[in-house]
Amino acid sequence: MMIAQIQPPTSSFDLLEAFGSWAGFLIAGLVVVVVFYLFGWLYIGRRIESLTKSQLRGRVGLVLSMGLVVVLGLIISLPVSDQIRTGLLSLIGISFAALITLGSTTIFSNFMAGVMMHHVRSFRPGDYIRVGEHVGRVSDKGIFHVEIQTEDRDLITLPNSYLITNPVRVVRASGTVISCELSLGYDVPHAEVEPLLLRAIEETGLVDGFVQVILLGDFAVTYRACGLLEDTKRLITQRSNLKENVLDTLHHAGVEIVSPSFMNQRQVEEAVIPDRVRSLAPESGNSPEDMIFDKADDAQRLGNIRESLAEAKARIKELDDQMGEVEGEDKAEQKTAIKAEIVHQKKLVEYLVSQVARMEG
Repeated sequence: MMIAQIQPPTSSFDLLEAFGSWAGFLIAGLVVVVVFYLFGWLYIGRRIESLTKSQLRGRVGLVLSMGLVVVLGLIISLPVSDQIRTGLLSLIGISFAALITLGSTTIFSNFMAGVMMHHVRSFRPGDYIRVGEHVGRVSDKGIFHVEIQTEDRDLITLPNSYLITNPVRVVRASGTVISCELSLGYDVPHAEVEPLLLRAIEETGLVDGFVQVILLGDFAVTYRACGLLEDTKRLITQRSNLKENVLDTLHHAGVEIVSPSFMNQRQVEEAVIPDRVRSLAPESGNSPEDMIFDKADDAQRLGNIRESLAEAKARIKELDDQMGEVEGEDKAEQKTAIKAEIVHQKKLVEYLVSQVARMEG
């Protein structure tokens, strides 16, 4: 490859001409950089605290795109030969290609997984999901990752590629079945146990309760008490309540819940059943889920607001189309009614936009 050699100026006139061309370029480049910096500060820096996350991402993307255009423009306007200019552009292109190649395996796979999940819509913010050993409610759903809030109130970020390569179990918003397993001795007839467990299920507030015999062990029978929980936001609380009600119901009915090995070792005739005590009424107030899944609840509310915002905008467009199709003798009255509805929808849009900005801010 032949490399062009830059000949030094042979006279004072050539030297002044070369210095003038480079000085003009440097001054113009400095002006462009200063203007670009001021634009970025006015467009982002001065308002960064008042911008929502989506607005900030959009503005940062615009500024970076403009910065790339400015860099390419400066390279093209360099007072050098076409061969050197082409080499510089090729160097930038190769650098970008290398960066994309090094990071494309993970980034591109997560991006494509996010696009697929966006169209499949198997879950949304606020839903209770299980992926592998990770369990919690969805608090954020992005194009590259999904964030879930666990039962310990911790946040776990999962790449989208992990979600599409592992089964995702989603708790349906319409309700889910919760259960409680326990073992009782063979001396307690199942015909006596099942009505008691059904009563415990009913006292928990579950619907369509049923009892299953899971295992006939060497020393005990394993039962499972199940019921449909319609309010899935109280999943943790109701699981605990079901176990408490099973204990109370069986103890109050005189059914002994004790280890078979303990039954074989004891030398007394009396059953081991705790004394009956008065149950305290549950304190009114927030449930544990309100504290545990606070971010997931906010994400769900934000998603609902965005859906309402999209519906309101679609309704405004529909009303605008109806405005141009009004016919008949009561045309004026129809237009008045449509205008009133448009005003109402626009006020709703303004309110919803303010709510989105408040929750994202």
